[in-house]
Amino acid sequence: SLSAQVRLDSRTKLLNPKFYEAALKGGYEGVREISKRMRYTLGWSTTAGAVDNFVYEDANETYIADEDIRRRMLDKNPDALRDMVQTFLEAASKGYWDTSEENLERLRDVYQECEDRIEGVDFMA
Repeated sequence: SLSAQVRLDSRTKLLNPKFYEAALKGGYEGVREISKRMRYTLGWSTTAGAVDNFVYEDANETYIADEDIRRRMLDKNPDALRDMVQTFLEAASKGYWDTSEENLERLRDVYQECEDRIEGVDFMA
């Protein structure tokens, strides 16, 4: 089934440490590739309802809740990280991802952090 294929693809790519570590080593383009995969995941939700909640939850844990990975993504490509955050927020707002208010608040904070980086805002200076 399509749902089974999406689960397989998520586990072998988006949620696979070998995939995302290699992508992060790829710098700017690697982070963009991770963000694109998250966008494709939302696409499967909107067109076919074929994405299990755990895919969003695990991706959030991997890329947003993990401060080291999030910081590496922010340093390499803040635009792509911002796009990924927007994808998570869109998935939640449309009911494709059932998550905690704590996760949503963290996403909003990370979105602002990305915006600040992109705009060159540095409150520490």
